[in-house]
Amino acid sequence: MRPESLFKLFAPVTSLPGVGPRLGKLVSTVAGDKVVDLLWHLPSGLIDRRYAPTIAEAVPGSIATLTVTVDSHAPPRTKRLPYRVACTDGTGRITLVFFHAKDDYIAKILPPGETRVISGKIEKFGEELQMAHPDHIVTLAERERIQSVEPVYPLTEGLSLRVVAKAVTAALERIPDLPEWQDPAFLRKNLFPAWADAVRSGHAPTNADDLSLATPTRRRLAYDELLANQLALALIRQNLRELKGRALNGDGQLRAKIETALPYRLTYSQSEAIGEILADMGKPFRMHRLLQGDVGSGKTVVAVLAMVGAVEAGAQATLLAPTEILARQHFATIEPLARAAGIEAALLTGRDKGKGRDSILSGIADGRIGIVIGTHALIEKDVEFHDLALAVIDEQHRFGVHQRLALGAKGRAVDVLVMTATPIPRTLTLTVYGDMEVSRLTEKPAGRLPVDTRTVALDRLDEVVDALRRALATKARVYWVCPLVEESEILDVAAVEERHAHLAKLFGNRVGMVHGRMKAAEKDRVMAAFVSGDIDILVATTVIEVGVDVPEASVMVIEHAERFGLAQLHQLRGRIGRGSAKSTCLLLYAHALSEAARQRLAILRETEDGFRIAEEDLRLRGAGELLGTRQSGLPEFRMADLVQHADLMEAARDDTRLILARDKDLEGPRGPALRALLYLFERDAAVRLLRGG
Repeated sequence: MRPESLFKLFAPVTSLPGVGPRLGKLVSTVAGDKVVDLLWHLPSGLIDRRYAPTIAEAVPGSIATLTVTVDSHAPPRTKRLPYRVACTDGTGRITLVFFHAKDDYIAKILPPGETRVISGKIEKFGEELQMAHPDHIVTLAERERIQSVEPVYPLTEGLSLRVVAKAVTAALERIPDLPEWQDPAFLRKNLFPAWADAVRSGHAPTNADDLSLATPTRRRLAYDELLANQLALALIRQNLRELKGRALNGDGQLRAKIETALPYRLTYSQSEAIGEILADMGKPFRMHRLLQGDVGSGKTVVAVLAMVGAVEAGAQATLLAPTEILARQHFATIEPLARAAGIEAALLTGRDKGKGRDSILSGIADGRIGIVIGTHALIEKDVEFHDLALAVIDEQHRFGVHQRLALGAKGRAVDVLVMTATPIPRTLTLTVYGDMEVSRLTEKPAGRLPVDTRTVALDRLDEVVDALRRALATKARVYWVCPLVEESEILDVAAVEERHAHLAKLFGNRVGMVHGRMKAAEKDRVMAAFVSGDIDILVATTVIEVGVDVPEASVMVIEHAERFGLAQLHQLRGRIGRGSAKSTCLLLYAHALSEAARQRLAILRETEDGFRIAEEDLRLRGAGELLGTRQSGLPEFRMADLVQHADLMEAARDDTRLILARDKDLEGPRGPALRALLYLFERDAAVRLLRGG
């Protein structure tokens, strides 16, 4: 149960004065639907109303607060004209201008002969000073209230700054007296204020510097949010560890056969990852581990050895892939290795029907088939395993939680290994996959040649085509990736079709095409033709980004490379350089490059290290924009910035370890305060995992 002290903060925003159902919807859009969301809706700017000149001194273009006497009213003769109110202060004259105003309202707030304090932007119209729609019109007694620094909040259409400011003020009045959850020494070292003071101060900037993410106030609030995130993930991980699992310990004989069958030696990081995975599988707890590997770092071989470890222990293993192309490719790699160890492997996709499918299903059910590779078809009700002990999930962000749970439910205490080919910066790994142990593959298998990456202006397209002719003469195969068009799949397809038609004129039927709107069978047919060499040039959208493996492909052309994210360009480049031939990647760009696009292309030319590229991508674009982060469940941080506050993320991770090492059920002196922190940031599910939570 959420503590009673937080009830007022979790009331709907419509419980605040002046926020009815209509405004409530707009406030929800911009901030959230609960009062607490307004505490996290921090100012993005400020208006300084402390400048209080006389009319004669007022500078056009500035925001000024003037004390004036209302002189005369000039209502409009037609609706199209504005309502004008003349005011003076003994040094000069200013006209207040109102469009579409109600006459009686203007007469009421600006009575002739009375003194009023007005605040707004000073403008010059001919020789006359004027102020259109003053932001504030108050009596002399209220001057101090408005002659201050006013926070500016992010808004949405139909929502005024005044409404949000009033709602935030009311929300701040509901801040309860909560116990301090942070370590006192850490607070002192970082000069952090108390939580309630930090929230109030965050909404009361006095100058532009106060809006910086580097102030002690903003860092304190960011740290609270990051600690809540890390503590919640650690509690989930702790709970998973305590779920009864099964120890899977093989004798290593089958794994040894596979290592002998490999045409190369494992890299150091592959051996290390396999050791970590097998150690987890040998414990009586459920494994929940992430295998992060750069493009072409050999994740599949690590997965095979893990799956064989499960088979050695007398159980079964499965690999779930997001697409049929990827599932078939994994099967092509895994099946010969499994055969070398005397293990039967099978492929199950939505395309398998009739007797063939029945035979696979019976082999899975009676345990004859030790390793199963497949797509979503594996999750269907009629797929029953004899004894599933390990599930490997490739590119986890392409699957929903319920799909992963459905696969886990097909066995008893199933260990889970998640693989991703997208290198993720460390701070993002902590926020997205913080509930998992992590293994990283940082080397490429021996014999992989570096890819020669070049940038070429689009107006040199004829030279690029000539270079393709020379490459094709050496039996090279070529990917030509077409530009992303404003995230519109239809326009992307049009771009592919246009480029395909252009290249087909030059190279005839040696050119094929794949895009996301084609039927799976047609896509597979074209890919098969490219793999076999019936097609030499494959024109494609980013459909080929993940997992397609054609060792003979040694040229990659990416059109309008400036439109792609760094991580995505790196993924695409990773489709070449997989064979023995020297490979070249040509990044075609338009001349009007932004500075960020120029930096992206420069980094890509400099390095093939996916982890460095991911860190640079995070620095250049921020967490929210990183390719795939939305799909992979990146939490929505309101106050923390994963680039600016990376040091705080590390500190939150370390603090969490220390907290749970000392008090794993949060029942000690700091426990109740930390539970309040989790509730405050809506990590209720994590609290429920605690005994007595």
